[in-house]
Amino acid sequence: MKHLFIKILSAAVILIGNQLQAQTFNNLFRTKDRQENREGMDLEKFSYGFYLAGNNFDYKMVLNPRYGMDGNRNLVESKSTYSFGAGLIGKMRLNYYLDLRIEPGLHFVQRDLTFNTFDYINDPTNDPYFPDGTTTNPPFIPLTPSDVDKKRIVKSTYVDVPILLEIHGDRWYNSRPYAAVGVNYLMNLQSNETSEGDNSVNTFRTTTHNFGWSAELGIQFYFSRFKLTPAVRGTFFTNNELVQDKSTTPPYWTPAISTMQSRAFMLVLKFE
Repeated sequence: MKHLFIKILSAAVILIGNQLQAQTFNNLFRTKDRQENREGMDLEKFSYGFYLAGNNFDYKMVLNPRYGMDGNRNLVESKSTYSFGAGLIGKMRLNYYLDLRIEPGLHFVQRDLTFNTFDYINDPTNDPYFPDGTTTNPPFIPLTPSDVDKKRIVKSTYVDVPILLEIHGDRWYNSRPYAAVGVNYLMNLQSNETSEGDNSVNTFRTTTHNFGWSAELGIQFYFSRFKLTPAVRGTFFTNNELVQDKSTTPPYWTPAISTMQSRAFMLVLKFE
């Protein structure tokens, strides 16, 4: 599925590039017959469209110095991966310079977490010796880790509902720059939040309902039949997504993390 999406996106970029090259030539050098495309589109009260997005999601983590850090060394690492998303666009014109947009979409995400906490927590020279128990965790038998224990592949499917306020500049022939900022509600369909299992049975749990904010920059290009908008967007979660393991589970995994928040950077292509 990812490879098919990449092929489609690549073909779209090539076609769009050819159109942009031709349009740029017309705008810059053919001043006599140059005309504005879709002139009435900016005056419409409501408009709609769809978008495709290439995503890079990662976790911003604050580690617990007791379990997640060995001095200045971080014992938990997050590796981001590239993914994709798609969604719909609904726009309401407020005035000449302002639009209100809602862009519900679906993002398919994977992140890899590596826990290097085992040797540190199992080390009998540590004070306190963690397997003897702590005020929050009962004593436990030290675990000899396998690769499965050290790594967690966290898959997420986010239903993203951003509401954005867009401010744009004056139109320059068939292009117009803009900036947008807004708030997001994001539901993770693969959160495992209500699962009875935790990391003791290889289940990493996160929150289902999340909130964040987004900022976006882009340029709108007007063609004879549609408007194309390439844009760059950053989305930043504001809540802690981590669901802690049970108190009877050894503190190799979630106790090493104090807070964990997603942050995403997207390359978006919009068609209206």
